[in-house]
Amino acid sequence: ISLGAIVGCMIATSGDEAFVMLAKIPQTAIWLTIILFLLGIFAAWIADSLLNIFHIVPSISCCPVQTFHPEENKFMFTYNNLKTNFTPVSFHRFLLLLLITSALFLFLTAKIGPPHWNWVRVTFAILLFISLGIAIFASEHYLEVHLWQHIIQKHLWRIFLWTFLALVLIKFGLTHWHLAAFIKTHLSWVLILSALIGIIPESGPHFVFVFLYAQGFIPFSVLLTSSIVQDGHGMLPMLSASLKDSFWIKLFNFSLGLFIGGILYLLGY
Repeated sequence: ISLGAIVGCMIATSGDEAFVMLAKIPQTAIWLTIILFLLGIFAAWIADSLLNIFHIVPSISCCPVQTFHPEENKFMFTYNNLKTNFTPVSFHRFLLLLLITSALFLFLTAKIGPPHWNWVRVTFAILLFISLGIAIFASEHYLEVHLWQHIIQKHLWRIFLWTFLALVLIKFGLTHWHLAAFIKTHLSWVLILSALIGIIPESGPHFVFVFLYAQGFIPFSVLLTSSIVQDGHGMLPMLSASLKDSFWIKLFNFSLGLFIGGILYLLGY
């Protein structure tokens, strides 16, 4: 694949905060995802064109790929697969089933989530049903290695900590630092700051801008700028493979983020 394809991928991805945005600002999160997807396609083409114009040759042809497991490449929705998964049932599968069914029950009975049926409640119910199906039919390897060890053990606690820190920072800032007044009078600098923080190869710092937007302190242009520049920890494999290529990718995304965000900011968004 080309370096432009990686540029487009990094723009389209949102990192761990996508889960928080779907929970806090679901409608904006959906529109933001669509915008980033379209921008990613456009940016990939522009990036490849600029690389050719300036004769910039990538150091590597592609990023390291994930391990493919041929034994897992089979249709999983079968009775034999179901029987294998539950004779006996593993601790990880049992715990996931317990958590998902509990969340689904609480959601369907309106104990958590919106009190009335709307598109948010329907969306989360569908996602929980899909998650339940994965927990039932997925192979033991996928469930333990990819879901449990990777998503739950590596990402879940990070999402919790960054969410907690972002909320504490905003609460403390509003109380002691007059954060609302500072943002209002220095909004252009906040937009630039969002792009600079987006350079960090970690999605956590972006939580601050998600919560600031959710509480109405920053406009959509700042959130979009941060979303374009930041790419979660997706750049970490690229950094280990080629520092030079990582620099070009981040430089392009940083410039595009400031350009698009700046235009929207000047237009009042």
